[in-house]
Amino acid sequence: MSALANFSVKQKDGSYKNYTISINDTTDQYGNNVVVYISQTKEEREAKAKKTYLGNGKVVWTDGNIIVAEKKVQKQVTNANEDIDQSLPF
Repeated sequence: MSALANFSVKQKDGSYKNYTISINDTTDQYGNNVVVYISQTKEEREAKAKKTYLGNGKVVWTDGNIIVAEKKVQKQVTNANEDIDQSLPF
């Protein structure tokens, strides 16, 4: 089983560049099991377009489990002096 993680980096022009990290259970001939590459669109993946690799490496520590992180729900911050209408549905 392998795991994928996606992240974005803001560019100087204000746009975002998307990247993917792949963590594999098997290693290559150099002992690497992590690969970073520029994310592909669905159409590029279906067309089997060549990936643009940025680098590779190896996991140096793990407790043996890779789990999906839970998304934290942000609490709405209100001014303590404001009255909150409890009848609103949101």
